[in-house]
Amino acid sequence: MQNKPFVSVIIATFNRGWILSEAVDSVLSQDYSPFELIVVDDGSTDDTAEILSAYADPRLRVHFQPNRGVSAARNRGIMHTSGELIAFLDSDDLWLPGKLSAQVQFFQQHPHALICQTEEIWIRNKVRVNPKNRHQKPSGDIFVPSLALCLVSPSAVMIRRSLLDEVGLFDESLPACEDYDLWLRISCKHPVHLMETALIFKRGGHKDQLSRAPSLDRFRIRSIEKLLQAGGLSPAQRLAAIDMLQEKCRIYANGCTKRGKLDEAGHYLNLARSFSLPGEI
Repeated sequence: MQNKPFVSVIIATFNRGWILSEAVDSVLSQDYSPFELIVVDDGSTDDTAEILSAYADPRLRVHFQPNRGVSAARNRGIMHTSGELIAFLDSDDLWLPGKLSAQVQFFQQHPHALICQTEEIWIRNKVRVNPKNRHQKPSGDIFVPSLALCLVSPSAVMIRRSLLDEVGLFDESLPACEDYDLWLRISCKHPVHLMETALIFKRGGHKDQLSRAPSLDRFRIRSIEKLLQAGGLSPAQRLAAIDMLQEKCRIYANGCTKRGKLDEAGHYLNLARSFSLPGEI
């Protein structure tokens, strides 16, 4: 490839010593150059530091911080990047060979593209599984389908640094669904391109997955609420966002009521009413 861009890769990790080296090795074995790998240890108390200290590869740089969550860890990594292109890898996932070179080539062939992701292979408890239809990744204008659930995988993404300068970094107030929040802020303004080749192993089923945490919809509700408050959505986007916020609020409030959390249920029902669609009272 002519005039190859410098790529910065970020892995944020917390107590993943049991699997971290596999993620790191899958990056360092990529056939693309030049790139840097920035690993941010978010206050791990296991053997993560010892594992990382064993690497002598000059492309790898490690930053340590007190435990502040995945958003703060990724943001710290971003602030230390040098590349015009940025890629993320969750510390429990793996890249397949050629992932970096394929995405760099995509950006060179599509100079106006700002973000792309690859397809992925799902592994649950060491067994390959097929994603359900609702998890199928669209390409291009993905904002409306992304309101229902996260359709972009951090490990599959490559993004131009200039786009993060435009829309901002991960929201550190969100302990989970921080990626859902960022992809909504991006996809309401720009197309998210999909490369149809599967170039990552997305691994799940283990106990420390953030996506297994309870009551995640309250963070998605907060993300949609922020978008609506910020303005800038097209009329059609705004209608779709209000519709999804109301649906998620009703479902979440119903769950709160069943658990006896009546004040919390009332809060989300009131929030749903505060964003009324045309014709609603």
